Amino acid sequence: MPSARRVAAPQAPKLGGGTVALQAGVFDARFNMPVVHEAVRAELAARRHGTASTKTRGEVAGGGAKPWRQKGTGRARQGSIRAPHFAGGGTAFGPSPRHYTFKVSLHAGRQSLSVFDATAFEEPSTAQAVGLLNDWDRADPTLIVLGADEAAAGKSFRNIVRVEAIPVEDVGVADILGAASLLISEAALPALVARAAKPERTRQAA
Repeated sequence: MPSARRVAAPQAPKLGGGTVALQAGVFDARFNMPVVHEAVRAELAARRHGTASTKTRGEVAGGGAKPWRQKGTGRARQGSIRAPHFAGGGTAFGPSPRHYTFKVSLHAGRQSLSVFDATAFEEPSTAQAVGLLNDWDRADPTLIVLGADEAAAGKSFRNIVRVEAIPVEDVGVADILGAASLLISEAALPALVARAAKPERTRQAA
């Protein structure tokens, strides 16, 4: 029986020489445009960190008895002061805390992704950042994804036109799709993979 054909893991070029192996299943996933479109819409609507929260009528205190008797008052019957039309009542269709995750495969598929060593930036240097980007055949705009302790590299890229540097914990689907080229530091790559590999969920447990 012929052996099963092994599929090579995706790779990204490392600026300065060499390549970096990318995690299969994350960077070689089939790009699903309808799903990504919905994710981007949800993310842009939740850019206020998704922490807004209101109480429904079932969560508001009080309202155990009818505010007045059913008949004879000349007013419309009411069942509870917790209803949305009462002052202090619950909110109908209000916002609730939410969380969004995403999967990354677009840039790996079109070979617009590279990796670099951000520790080479011992102090901010725009000239060093420009030199690094000039060695890479890329299209603008370019998104730089950095680790938590790579501020010097971030400051090096911030004055370059059509280049944006973002910490990995702040990167979203809209940022990735809006960039023509994606440059990830070696330190940020595992964190980005971990976020992209999470199962999708649209709401945190209460």
